[in-house]
Amino acid sequence: MNTADMLIYIHPELDVQKRADLQKTVEGRAGVDCAEFDPRSHNHAMMVRYDPDAIQSMQILDIVRKADPVATMVGM
Repeated sequence: MNTADMLIYIHPELDVQKRADLQKTVEGRAGVDCAEFDPRSHNHAMMVRYDPDAIQSMQILDIVRKADPVATMVGM
């Protein structure tokens, strides 16, 4: 399995429960290894590790944008 990482900025005012739900939704997709927020430093940034052969980064971003329409992907 190939892996890639992506960082997605979420609106900082998205509440804790919605971030947790979003994390579960993203992690539940085939091809996504893990998705996590770092509450100590950047609770508005979600790191996603995924298999680019199984799912594309834009598909992941589209999933996130259902919870936060202005979410943005940060280049890595």
